[in-house]
Amino acid sequence: MKKRGFEIARGYEDKEIELPVRKTKYASGYDVAAAEDVTIPVFEPGIKPTLIPTGLKAYCEPDEFYMLVNRSSGPKKGLLMANGIGIIDHDYYENEGNDGHFFFQYFNCSDHEITIHKGDIIGQVIFQKYLIVDNDEPEDAVRKGGFGSTDK
Repeated sequence: MKKRGFEIARGYEDKEIELPVRKTKYASGYDVAAAEDVTIPVFEPGIKPTLIPTGLKAYCEPDEFYMLVNRSSGPKKGLLMANGIGIIDHDYYENEGNDGHFFFQYFNCSDHEITIHKGDIIGQVIFQKYLIVDNDEPEDAVRKGGFGSTDK
């Protein structure tokens, strides 16, 4: 039985995407690489974050989620995650909107464009359990979309 892990997202099967790995025995995060070249423009007010495709989807247990986090070297290079961290729920996996393909979203706070190349490490994924409160009564809604689909 599968508990948690990574798979190649639909549309990226023939793009030579490597599954994330932990680089050391005690690392908590799995290093994730860019699936294609992306240029991130210098930040200016009103600009939208640049989405960097990973070509990956991840699965986890129903009481788990995974976080997308910046690398420690990201801010030194001027790369800031637009949402600080990304939280991705169990039901994002294989959703009908985008198959569960997750992206990193960055702003570039340097003074020059930054080009991310296919295969460059762009962030990390950390799997985590979560807790619920005593009177938790979740909605029975089923996710119907992908990125940002739970906005109301």
